[in-house]
Amino acid sequence: MPLWISITIAAALFQNIRTTMQQKIRHVLSVDGANFVRYLYGAPLALGMLAFLVFATGREIPSLSPTFFALVTLAGVAQIVATSLMIHSFSLRNYAVGTVYSKTETVFVALYATFLASEPLKFGAWIGILVCLSGVAILSVRGSFANIRNVIADLTHKGALYGILSGLFFAVAAGTIREASKHEHSGDFMVRGITVLACMNTIQIVIMAAYLAIRDRPQLGKVRHNWRSSIWVGIFSVLGSAGWALAMTLENAALVRAVGQIELVFTFIASHLVLKERPSVGEWIGSLLVVGGVVLVLIVR
Repeated sequence: MPLWISITIAAALFQNIRTTMQQKIRHVLSVDGANFVRYLYGAPLALGMLAFLVFATGREIPSLSPTFFALVTLAGVAQIVATSLMIHSFSLRNYAVGTVYSKTETVFVALYATFLASEPLKFGAWIGILVCLSGVAILSVRGSFANIRNVIADLTHKGALYGILSGLFFAVAAGTIREASKHEHSGDFMVRGITVLACMNTIQIVIMAAYLAIRDRPQLGKVRHNWRSSIWVGIFSVLGSAGWALAMTLENAALVRAVGQIELVFTFIASHLVLKERPSVGEWIGSLLVVGGVVLVLIVR
C-alpha cells in the first residue's frame, strides 16, 4: 500500500475526532471561538514537530519563496473561512445537512486539480468520487433514504448554502497546500509537509487573534478559560492537518481528499461500537458505497 494512503486514513480518523470535539465546545464558545482553538493549540504542536525534524533528525527547513508564503497564507485563510462556514451550517440546519454539503469539497478539489493545478483525474476516479459522495450523503442521514430527499430539497436553505461554500473553501485550502508543498524544492516529504503546516497554522493564529480582538474580544477570555477541553481540539486538529499536508505532499490533493471520505465510515463504526446501536440497511449501503468509491479511485488513479 502506498504510504500516502495510510497517512490519509489516519488523517481522516483524527479529523473525525476533532470535528466531534469541536461540536461539543460550541455550547461555551462562538463559531469563531471554536474555530480559533483549532489553530491556537495546534500551531505550537506543528512548530514542535518541525523543531524535532530539524534538531533531532538533522533535516533542514526547505528554502521558502515569497510564492510559498502567498500560497500558505491563501490556504490558511481559506481553511479559516471553510471551518467557520461549516460550523455555521451545523447551527443553521443540522449536522447531517452541513456534513453532506461540506463533503462536496471532493468534487471542488477534483475540479481544482484538473483545471488549475494541471493534475487531471481519470474518468474512473471521477466516478469513484461521486460514488463516495453518495455514500457520505447516506451515512450523514443515518441511512434514511427519505431524509436524503429532504437534504436535497433543502438545497436553497442557508445552512445548505453555507455547507457548499465550506466545501468550496476547503477545496481551495487543499489545492493551495498541495501547490505550496510543490514550491519547496528541497527536503523530503515529511519536512516539506510539516513546514507547510507550521507556517500555515502560525499565520492562522495571527489572523484569528486579530479578528477576535477587534470583533469579539470576550471570546479570547473564554478560549483561555476553557483550555482543558479546547486543547484536545488543537491536538487532534494538528494530527489530522499534519496527515493531510504530508499526504498532499506525496499525491494529488483530489485523490487524497477522495480517500479521506473514509472519515464518515469511522463515524458509522464508532457510533455502533460505542452506543451498541444496530446498523440500518441504509447505513451498510452508505458504508459500502464510500469504501467502494475509495477502492475505485485507488484502482484507476
